[in-house]
Amino acid sequence: MSAGIEVGSRPAQPGPLFIAALGVLMCFGPMAIDMYLPALPAIGQAFGVGQDKVQWSLSAFFLGFGIGQIAWGALADRLGRRRPVAAGILLYGIGCIGCSLTNDIGHLAVWRFVQALGACAGPVLARAMVRDVFGRDRAASVLSLMMLVMGIAPMVAPILGGHVLLIGTWRTIFWVQACFVIVAFAGLMSLPETLPADRRQPSRLAGMVSGYFRLLGSRRYLGYALCSSFIYGGMFAYVSGTPFVYIELFGVRPENYGYLFGVNIVGMIIVNTVNSRVVLRFGTDRVLRMGCLLAALTGFVLLGLCASGFGGLAAIATALFVFMGLTGMIAANAMAGGMSIYPEIAGSASALMGALQFTFGAIAGSAVGSLANGTAVPLGAVICTCGIAAALFNLALVRRF
Repeated sequence: MSAGIEVGSRPAQPGPLFIAALGVLMCFGPMAIDMYLPALPAIGQAFGVGQDKVQWSLSAFFLGFGIGQIAWGALADRLGRRRPVAAGILLYGIGCIGCSLTNDIGHLAVWRFVQALGACAGPVLARAMVRDVFGRDRAASVLSLMMLVMGIAPMVAPILGGHVLLIGTWRTIFWVQACFVIVAFAGLMSLPETLPADRRQPSRLAGMVSGYFRLLGSRRYLGYALCSSFIYGGMFAYVSGTPFVYIELFGVRPENYGYLFGVNIVGMIIVNTVNSRVVLRFGTDRVLRMGCLLAALTGFVLLGLCASGFGGLAAIATALFVFMGLTGMIAANAMAGGMSIYPEIAGSASALMGALQFTFGAIAGSAVGSLANGTAVPLGAVICTCGIAAALFNLALVRRF
């Protein structure tokens, strides 16, 4: 045991080492995605392709991150949490090396898919470990605290990526990402196994499939999953579109892009800090619904700013600051709510929701690239659509509090 956590118990307060180590495992996505964002225009120039093809590497990562969670979640409910995470970390490292050595955009997308298959094991199983130890509202609070730890990665990663470009190339970024394997293994070694053998599910394919069908047959689970998935779609539209909007449309230097990106992560940290407190007072569902409604309103405002050009970069960045701040709160509460419905298959619940989130993210990111017209309107339109859809699915499928 470590970090003062007794497996199977539900302590009133999480140990700080436990939360920090899980936060490290949650960082795979931000590190693998955000660090190379400043290099997207440079990758396009290196391979002689446009924005739409460069974004294949983003969409491939989102798809791999989503699909991989289905397998990792079901395996973790049957094998425990630690061994699948270790296998995922190794696969992520192999993907990083493949990305650094590729010579065309198609193979880069393939290796990004491999990288994502490994990277997704950490976040999906970190969330399941939280549900192993804590009840629903406390899990929502702990997930928000974990996102505070995780928030360091998306602030640092694009800044680091931009400065790596000053001393190396886009390939160097993937070698730096590979070094995160060491940090991840150090975090994993400090964690206990939170799913003892007597609580694991039978290792049968039929059981794995039936668990996912149970979740898909739950109206309430679908409500949590779809509202969070559309919010992720908006978040990854932001990830996919802002390098081109900021760098090419508004002339922001690549090494400075990370600072604009990091400001939005500060917003997420602030909102998650508030959420970790208010959710214990008002409950997961009430806070989630308010977040979805605010996200829909913010998306509508953002689309108006992008279409009118009013306020320029400052106005667009401000609206994105608000929207991105809300995404962390919505994701934490939706995940806690979804995992509470069938706690005995929390790994599968976490995995399926994560798969839907990143699948929607891949679709939204591709939509921004496909609709690209040299303006910020495609970015605003996709985010607005995602925000409104999240609110509608929350209202329609999650029972009233």
